Amino acid sequence: MFVRKKKNKSGSISIQIIDKSSGKYKVVKTVGSSKDPNRINYLSSKAYYKISELSGQQELSLLTSSDNQILHFLKNNDTLKVRVIGPELILGELYNKIGFKSIKDELLRHLVITRIVYPGSKLKTVDYIHRYTGRLIDLDKVYRFLDKLNNKYKSEVEEIVYNYTHKELKENISIVFYDITSLYFEASEEDDLRKIGFSKDGKTHLPQILLGLLLGLEGYPIGYDIFAGNKFEGHTIIPVLDKYKNRLKTEKIIVVADSAMLSEKNIEKLKAKKYQYILGGRIKNEPEYLQEKILQKKLSDGESIEFKRTNKDRLIVSYSSKRAKNDQYNRKRGLRRLEKSLQSNRLTKKHINNRGYNKYLRLKGKLHVEIDYDKFEEDSKWDGLKGYITNSTLSRNQIIENYSELWQIEKAFRISKTDLMVRPIYHHIEDRIEAHILIAFVAYTVIKELEKLIAQKDIPFSVNRVIELTKTIYALDFVLPDSKKKESIILPLDDEQKIIIDRFNIII
Repeated sequence: MFVRKKKNKSGSISIQIIDKSSGKYKVVKTVGSSKDPNRINYLSSKAYYKISELSGQQELSLLTSSDNQILHFLKNNDTLKVRVIGPELILGELYNKIGFKSIKDELLRHLVITRIVYPGSKLKTVDYIHRYTGRLIDLDKVYRFLDKLNNKYKSEVEEIVYNYTHKELKENISIVFYDITSLYFEASEEDDLRKIGFSKDGKTHLPQILLGLLLGLEGYPIGYDIFAGNKFEGHTIIPVLDKYKNRLKTEKIIVVADSAMLSEKNIEKLKAKKYQYILGGRIKNEPEYLQEKILQKKLSDGESIEFKRTNKDRLIVSYSSKRAKNDQYNRKRGLRRLEKSLQSNRLTKKHINNRGYNKYLRLKGKLHVEIDYDKFEEDSKWDGLKGYITNSTLSRNQIIENYSELWQIEKAFRISKTDLMVRPIYHHIEDRIEAHILIAFVAYTVIKELEKLIAQKDIPFSVNRVIELTKTIYALDFVLPDSKKKESIILPLDDEQKIIIDRFNIII
């Protein structure tokens, strides 16, 4: 008996067990059919085992003497070791390409790559490195490394990241984007850094820190800083800009930030430091005469207009029909929630404030809360309008286009919080907290380079898909029985893995 692969009209392959003992070919059993090469290989292996069962022969009797030697080697060689090599092949190469290979401590490399492919606690990190790459790293060594990482390597990391981003953006390095987010801790104790404050994660009962992130165009990283969890976020922008001003090596810096950074004091400080800025404008907070001027202008889709503010800043207002539809949808959704809460008697006097859509509530008499529908309808006149405040000389279109790039920083936070699982933070020692953020910052830079190359090389997969595929590229390590020579081979790749290896020009 033998195994035959029969091609079907549908394009699938049938795996059959054939008997020729009577002189004629006879199909003893069809094990299965598939178009998937991996499935076909599995069915073939299954067919060989089935032959052994059907004939009553031992498995090895079906094999040649050469096959017998191979099986004997595999079964009796205690040096065999399968390890994951894809992350090192792909992500390790990007780590080197960016310039991090100049940091000689290999532990940083291992921690960064593992943060990308298997984010988790440091204990889980050590377990992953040992289980899947064969490297045995002592957990205490990791903690000792974290204690010194920030002081020893942060400046070098920042220099590498800046040089990388400068090379990518060239003269556009002068436009930077700033935003801040909160990162909470799975602990209830506060200290000088970990403070309970306004949590963007909804963890108001847990201490947190604030992470201020500075990016260039297209989301390329520049730098970051951390602040006590109870610090007002508007007070963080100047320290971060001052910190990186010299590194940026440019006299003109234009910072783009959202309206949370908007206060007259902040604006005056930015001017005093000679910074140019593009800030999200709260046009409903402008003086009444200016609000009237804005509403008098009936802008078409994509049209914008410019006004002078009392402090000589430029106020640019644009209109978008798409934004108008979104604003209207959100207002109506907010109204429905208020109506539902009102019907269930969940709204009281304390809910009357300017937070979100609570601004449509008013008090009737001393205790009765009701919805001000006139105010709701009046608000519709602002649908689709967006304000920008700037002291730069860029054109209106350039102002709007640059501000629209702020989504890149939101994306960076999303990558950090979800893909890299930078929160919650389990450390409580400040040096280790700093080290945790530094590792995530390096990991984000590697992901950014991966994202760029996927686009450049026309790879038909997402960043997350490429990372998942790297985790299933294996190598087999063994020692030859006669020469005692150590050898390593890469196990067969599937079609998707081959695309990645080929497009990234990885030599294996």
